[in-house]
Amino acid sequence: MTKGRQVYKKISSVGGAALFFDEVCMYWVSGFFSTDGVVIVDGEATKLCVDSRYYEAAVNAKARGELFDDVEVILLDKGVYEAVRSNAKGESYVVDSELVTVARLERLKKAFEGTPVLTCENICKDLRMIKTPDEIGKIKAAQAITDAAFEHITHFIRKGLTEKRIAAELEFFVKSNGGDNMSFDTICVSGPNSSLPHGVPGDIEICENSFLTMDFGVKYKGYCSDMTRTVVLGKATDEMKHVYETVLKAQLAGIAAAKGGILGSECDAVSRGIIAEAGYGKYFGHGLGHSVGIEIHEDPRFSPKYDRPVPAGSVMTVEPGIYLPGRFGVRIEDMVLVTENGCEVLTNSPKNLIEL
Repeated sequence: MTKGRQVYKKISSVGGAALFFDEVCMYWVSGFFSTDGVVIVDGEATKLCVDSRYYEAAVNAKARGELFDDVEVILLDKGVYEAVRSNAKGESYVVDSELVTVARLERLKKAFEGTPVLTCENICKDLRMIKTPDEIGKIKAAQAITDAAFEHITHFIRKGLTEKRIAAELEFFVKSNGGDNMSFDTICVSGPNSSLPHGVPGDIEICENSFLTMDFGVKYKGYCSDMTRTVVLGKATDEMKHVYETVLKAQLAGIAAAKGGILGSECDAVSRGIIAEAGYGKYFGHGLGHSVGIEIHEDPRFSPKYDRPVPAGSVMTVEPGIYLPGRFGVRIEDMVLVTENGCEVLTNSPKNLIEL
């Protein structure tokens, strides 16, 4: 079943044709990335309406077989609303209540006066949880580049380099070795800065005999990877080793617990309990993990607040951490493909404590 058919089936109880204006849903439903236009799903076809900036590229992508089979490419030359009037088959229009703004909803109702404009919650969001084989292949390819970048950077790191310089080298390697872009702004923080889970790389030189945490990912054909490794420039103290081993133990336990149907909060609790038992509970403030796909943070989640089952076919991160304010922090993150009876680890970089 094409993604357009899945969407149409989901909105069938509401009725009408689904309209998507956001980049993520447009790409997920059609297979083509555009920053403008509209995708119409009406049961007859998935209609990708784009203007002259994207039309030729979309036609060429369709000819190469890169778009989904039910996608029709339509030139948007008289505006979005006219494209909907001319191409949407249905007695009403349906938009995602989680994505449409109040202002846009009012404009749509005014533009299509006489045709009901209805809302449906999370039209694509829940469908996107379970990845197709094609999506999994793209995520694996993104992670392979990410693993290669980590291997490269461990040979590049040396005394005198700044956090920014190391982050820039990671990004240069990624774009020189098949990656389309980074999945998110690279985190590269050392010494006391490593206690900042989402710290920003600075102009300071990395510290000797201290942790360096690198959290980065690659975008490949629209899909993301995400990994974190914490290494040491020089030698780790006994306390640093103890914290690192605690995080690693928690991460391995979280991976072992991950399987189709487990509650997100249940998997989180496995890793969180190990960190709490070691006396560091208050220093692990974020969730254990999140799904990865077109966006770097998707549902489902491994989180204390996520009391829903995580379905088989989800790609999840497992990323516990301990952050001692003003001193240092450790995070270790892998991506896993959740299966019926366990999970497949997609990250191949070593997790032993590396002293450079």
